[in-house]
Amino acid sequence: MTTPDTSRLRDLAVSDSGFVLDPRTGHTFTLNETGLLVLRSLKDGAAVYQVVDRLESEFEVDPDDNIHRDVEDFIANLREFGLVR
Repeated sequence: MTTPDTSRLRDLAVSDSGFVLDPRTGHTFTLNETGLLVLRSLKDGAAVYQVVDRLESEFEVDPDDNIHRDVEDFIANLREFGLVR
């Protein structure tokens, strides 16, 4: 997958508790700790492989987990909401 355009993520208001506000649309979202780390990493400009590395270092990860696929799925969800291109 190509690197997504995450420039719209900079506009999001993100709280430490995982509450996310899109000021453009007024939509709100709630993320768990993992989703919050992924969103913040993408918002900071991290590439997918860097997000995966952060997840592996921050959380106990089962070797059978396909974290890369999970991050790609998360990005696909962001794309559906119009937050990345």
